[in-house]
Amino acid sequence: MKRAFALLTASVLAFGGAIAARSTVPDSLPSVDQSAILTDGMPRMLSEFGFFADAAGRLPNAGLIPYELNTPLWSDGADKLRFIYVPDGALIETDGEGLLQFPVGTAIIKTFAFGEGDDQRYIETRLLLHRADGWTALPYRWNDEQTEARLAIAGGRVPITTADGDAISYRIPNKNQCKTCHSVDDAVVPVGPKARNLAPALLAQLAADGRIAAVPEMARIMPIWTEETADTNALARAYLDVNCAHCHQPGGGASNSGLDLRWEQSDPFALGVRKPPVAAGRGAGGLLFSVEPGDPDSSILVHRMNSNEPGVAMPELGRSTIDHRAISVMRDWITEMGQ
Repeated sequence: MKRAFALLTASVLAFGGAIAARSTVPDSLPSVDQSAILTDGMPRMLSEFGFFADAAGRLPNAGLIPYELNTPLWSDGADKLRFIYVPDGALIETDGEGLLQFPVGTAIIKTFAFGEGDDQRYIETRLLLHRADGWTALPYRWNDEQTEARLAIAGGRVPITTADGDAISYRIPNKNQCKTCHSVDDAVVPVGPKARNLAPALLAQLAADGRIAAVPEMARIMPIWTEETADTNALARAYLDVNCAHCHQPGGGASNSGLDLRWEQSDPFALGVRKPPVAAGRGAGGLLFSVEPGDPDSSILVHRMNSNEPGVAMPELGRSTIDHRAISVMRDWITEMGQ
């Protein structure tokens, strides 16, 4: 546990000065309320779970495991504070380089924030709770005072200004929309913490701390998205896996499209190369193929990622702005296919 707490402290400090500046570590930290995770109810306040030592959510409980993704989901440029809680004595199992297998009683906690330092504001915290009958997704909205987050079954809208200076109406998903992106074969599942998208050092630390059964053997690790020198193909494939494959895979919400954008997919046609759309509509923009090698301007994938128009924009949920770096990577990826 000493190593885990050291890892926690380092990660918390890395989130910028805001958390350290606003919090004072008490002599002892409260325990996570396991019953709040396991029961069928939906606690009205985030603080009821005990994930944080303060109701304002700035000081994580010592039992939480902080983590970051090599290639994260784009959410209008929001900062994300990610934690996993695993019950004492339980082990995370591994299944190759794919999604980690979490025991019942696990909670995956992700807070979305905008701004820096003392000006950073929490907007929402999303929970995935592993109960006896499967995973449950719950969204919590932070109040204006930044002192508590309340259950937001119906979702909501929050006016924010992004890091790029865009004034948007940020959308907190409702409970059913959470399932839209976290559903495979109609079952709610996590999508982010895959072994291949986590730092090997973190996996090794979890194994050393007795939190994970073994460090998985991985043939490939997803690139760090911010590395400008990373391989274009790896960047593009990682982005598609993280931002699109939760729907565009067998059993996913968009499986009828015929696209399979998972990292492990190797069939060019399944990835959209010279694949015509299943239903040609305005979303296709009059273009013939999802990916036209050598010609990003003729590729439906770029057209839809580069749009904010309802019915055209992809992904359909989770963004109100365009990820310009992703567009640049996709254009380079498709251009290089024709060389």
